[in-house]
Amino acid sequence: MLDISLLRKDLDAVVARLQTRKNPQAFLDVARFSELETDRRNVQMRTEELQARRNSLSKQIGMAKGKGEDASALMAEVGGIGDELKASAERLDVIQIELNTMLMSVPNLPHESVPVGSDESGNVEVRRWGTPRSFDFELRDHVDIGAPLGLDFETGAKLSGSRFSFLKGPMAKLHRALAQFMLDVQSNEHGYTECYTPYIVNREVLEGTGQLPKFKEDMFWVLRGGDEEQVEQYLISTSEISLTNTVREQVLDAATLPIKLTAHSPCFRSEAGSAGRDTRGMIRQHQFDKVEMVQVTHPEKSYEALEEMVGHAEAILQKLGLPYRVMALCTGDMGFGAAKTYDLEVWVPAQGVYREISSCSNCEGFQARRMQTRFKNAQGKNELVHTLNGSGLAVGRALVAVLENYQNADGSVTVPEVLRPYLGGVEILRA
Repeated sequence: MLDISLLRKDLDAVVARLQTRKNPQAFLDVARFSELETDRRNVQMRTEELQARRNSLSKQIGMAKGKGEDASALMAEVGGIGDELKASAERLDVIQIELNTMLMSVPNLPHESVPVGSDESGNVEVRRWGTPRSFDFELRDHVDIGAPLGLDFETGAKLSGSRFSFLKGPMAKLHRALAQFMLDVQSNEHGYTECYTPYIVNREVLEGTGQLPKFKEDMFWVLRGGDEEQVEQYLISTSEISLTNTVREQVLDAATLPIKLTAHSPCFRSEAGSAGRDTRGMIRQHQFDKVEMVQVTHPEKSYEALEEMVGHAEAILQKLGLPYRVMALCTGDMGFGAAKTYDLEVWVPAQGVYREISSCSNCEGFQARRMQTRFKNAQGKNELVHTLNGSGLAVGRALVAVLENYQNADGSVTVPEVLRPYLGGVEILRA
């Protein structure tokens, strides 16, 4: 959530920055916000006037009683002021609720270093690693390569509908090996604490990390409980949600920062806005697995942590020997809560393109403000932490990349050396 003081200080400047995300910006009803702010200021000014008058009257009442004079008229006026103050407080509550509701749908402000652009065409390549392999035989995509090895979309569709897959045999083992390898690297080499989190969470948890209320249509959700008391719960779209919210409503000791957490979990997304895109294969599924990284940091260290986190995701791709590039996302392509984002895109030979496999973002204090997560700074005051999240990596897309980059002419797949210990030393996957 944005700091409302920024809007109060310079509304035009904030709106101009929001318009770099989308122009015209569709996140904030500026006229209504200005109207509410005017109303709030007027009510607060009147409240202060009434409080000052009540204090003055209270002194006069004390003086009158001390002199044995009749204070009934003064006391009656104080009573009337009390009624008006109560009404003012109720009005302020109504105004504040509407302002907070508006702010919940306003995205984060882009960091000044973020390139300005309207969509993915405005993203900027930062660097590349690795050289795409040249093949001397006809390339096949991961669907054709994986089918004889246990990649089964027909069974997935029979069980759950389109955009679900069923893995068995070598494919299930390779998928598991990738997830275990990623967890081991992040926890053993990069200092993240491995976690196991719930896959279904309460509404307020998703509000904390910014998925709700704006993106409800992208979530799978249920109402649990009886008719009298129902609880709205959601399947997580990333373990960022559960990991980041472990510090919600806390005041942290600065000495505990940074907090670095990682988890492997399934992720559930309705892909409501992706009709017709990536309908073949595992690129865009309703259920997929991901190893997630989360950091909770001191505000002065968050951009250093962002670069570090990108490096942690890159390490996985480098160890797997998969060519990739790092992209700085432009203002129009960043996620809702991000102030700055880097995407890692892995080379997919059958498509001849780089495809996103990791997204690493600094949300600054945006999520912390929603979660009410602070730390004691050097002056002993409570200050918002900064939160970061990144994929380390998307397991299904890593499987796609391994299948296509390590395919052989006879239909077999060479196992990357770092994964062989997780597969009992197997070097080649064959049907």
